[in-house]
Amino acid sequence: MGSSPGIGRSKRAHFLRAALPCLMLTAFESAPAGAQSLTPDLFNPNRGGFASPETLPTRRTAGVPQAPSDALPTLPDPNDPRRRQQPPAAPRAGQGSTNPVPTYGLPAANGASGSGYDSLNRKRQQPKLYPGQPKPKRPVGPGSKVAPATPERTLAPPRIAPPPSETAHRTPVPPAMAGNVPGQPLRRRLKLDEDPFGAVGDYAGSFLIKGGLELSTGYDTNPARLNKPVGSPAYVVAPDLLVVSDWERHALVADLRGSFSGYTNNMPATINGFPSPSPVEVDRPDFTGHVDGRVDVTRDFKLTSQLRLRLATDNPGSPNVQAGLQKYPVYAAYGATVGFDQTFNRFQVAAGATVDRTAYTDSKLTDGSTSANTDRDFNQYGGVGRFSYDLKPGLKPFVEIQGDTRVHDQAADRNGYFRDSNGGYAKVGSSFEFSRILTGEISVGYSARNYVDPRLSQLSGFLTTGSLIWNASGLTTVKFFTDTQIAETTIPGSSGVLVRTYSAEVDHDFRRWLTAVGKFTYGTLDYQNQNRNDKTYSLESNLIYKLNRNIWIKGTLRHDILDSNVAGASSSGTVVMLGVRLQN
Repeated sequence: MGSSPGIGRSKRAHFLRAALPCLMLTAFESAPAGAQSLTPDLFNPNRGGFASPETLPTRRTAGVPQAPSDALPTLPDPNDPRRRQQPPAAPRAGQGSTNPVPTYGLPAANGASGSGYDSLNRKRQQPKLYPGQPKPKRPVGPGSKVAPATPERTLAPPRIAPPPSETAHRTPVPPAMAGNVPGQPLRRRLKLDEDPFGAVGDYAGSFLIKGGLELSTGYDTNPARLNKPVGSPAYVVAPDLLVVSDWERHALVADLRGSFSGYTNNMPATINGFPSPSPVEVDRPDFTGHVDGRVDVTRDFKLTSQLRLRLATDNPGSPNVQAGLQKYPVYAAYGATVGFDQTFNRFQVAAGATVDRTAYTDSKLTDGSTSANTDRDFNQYGGVGRFSYDLKPGLKPFVEIQGDTRVHDQAADRNGYFRDSNGGYAKVGSSFEFSRILTGEISVGYSARNYVDPRLSQLSGFLTTGSLIWNASGLTTVKFFTDTQIAETTIPGSSGVLVRTYSAEVDHDFRRWLTAVGKFTYGTLDYQNQNRNDKTYSLESNLIYKLNRNIWIKGTLRHDILDSNVAGASSSGTVVMLGVRLQN
């Protein structure tokens, strides 16, 4: 079978196309062909041996710096006469002895880029950066540090965006203080100072000592709390001292606070022809101090002790104040408590024995005579026990029981009554602390006292005791206090005085250096078997300007009211004081 006419014509066309160029080359040939001459440059592997440097594809451009002279070793010159003197290398397997060892023109690592791998371990070229341009991050690869799954924790709070001028205009800090020394452990943050204008104190050995002195002057419209006010300029000197031990075990604390209120004017000696119910000189001292000690025998067993002292006078307007006095008699109530504190897991037992004594100075009358007050002096012996259970963190209910015996120096007082007595109280309550917003202790109970003299009836009543502190905000604090006591009296036929006091205080900081204090106090005095009930009201405001940690300026405005159901016994007075406090 023959091929088709179309296929035959296609083959003849391909043959003519191939033969036509060959005929043209044969026609134009006019000279014999010559081979290329053999020259030394033909086998020279140096750069530029076959092409000029300007046309080399590996020529250096303006952006690539010239490699140092030691980057590429110089190749040996084949025409060097010293090379002819060297003995030829041993022939390789399969080659004759006349064949030389081939020399290659590109040394090791010649093709490595400026930032790539270099087998000769040469320093890589660093790219030039524009001014202010951030440095590029190193690529992630073998040997790179593994990024942490969570950010590293530090004692300092995380900083979101520190300002650029954070360290501007500041005194340089040593690296050891700044924590910049390599390998140095993190510095623990200092405790936040809750009172940046509070007293710092001084250390004497292992004791921290803080002291202060307040000097105030002003005016009191009724210092003697008479029914018809008689005013006088006033001044107050109030020192205080706090000593706290800094021991790992055991503890010793001394808290001493006192004041002296002086008045430049004297009160009248007689009123309407009768001796005045207030002294002529109404200056009054007031001191309260206690020293508490604790010995840690074991972790769960501790020995406790306390020494206490109270110096004061009867309150102005009290019926216990004698008529016709030249000045107030001062009494001293001092005593001690020795006990222990035992912890059984969550259950805690605390108990102690108490000894106290109350003694009065003699009364100086306006006619120059004196009157003894030994019938008011007495000793008190008793004990107190407290049982508490740590129900959960921040809540600790307790039960407290107390009993005592009072023995007077004189069996009968100036009115012929035998005032020796036995008494005590029982109360239940709890101490609590809720997220440090509301802390304190509150309790309720019942108190009773029986006297030796059958003419004196039992003195009893409901009692409340508490101390609450509410941190409403970072600048506002609310405090609440309540207390109940059974006090002695010299009123004929009265068993004693049941005193209840309720106080509320609000402190607000307009600035850390400017504080306003508002305080309201309400009290009741119930004289048993005398049908006398006194109510006291006190509204006080203070403004404190803190110049620094050592100097404060304080202004006080107080209004006191005594409301009694006995005619002529009510009174009121207003006090305005301005002073300065010095502390360390």
